[in-house]
Amino acid sequence: MQVLMNVVVALQILAALVMIGLVLIQHGKGADMGASFGSGASGSLFGATGSANFLSRSTAVCAAVFFCCTLALAYASNNRTSTAGTSVLDRAATAASAPASGAALIPGEAAAASGAASAPAVAASSAVIPVK
Repeated sequence: MQVLMNVVVALQILAALVMIGLVLIQHGKGADMGASFGSGASGSLFGATGSANFLSRSTAVCAAVFFCCTLALAYASNNRTSTAGTSVLDRAATAASAPASGAALIPGEAAAASGAASAPAVAASSAVIPVK
């Protein structure tokens, strides 16, 4: 399974690099903007619209390969074997609610639990301010 994941990651990186290169070498539609205002080289404001050429089709294929690799990696990275039937949010909530052994949730709590002198606590109910 790890070999397959490495192949998918390599394919995703290759597709991303090829897609970047194809986008950079394509001719932009805004490049003929000056031609449309006087020289008449194109029929519309943003260039002539026509069928897709080889560069735009190969960019679309690279984008499709990239997105398929991304979906495959996202699907494979979800560890379903250890906690079947629970969602990612449920696993994150249980991991956050169970502190590590010996870790204090509130600073100074460990010192108070061990019997050391701690700062006097102020009761929250003694400072009630009426609201009008």
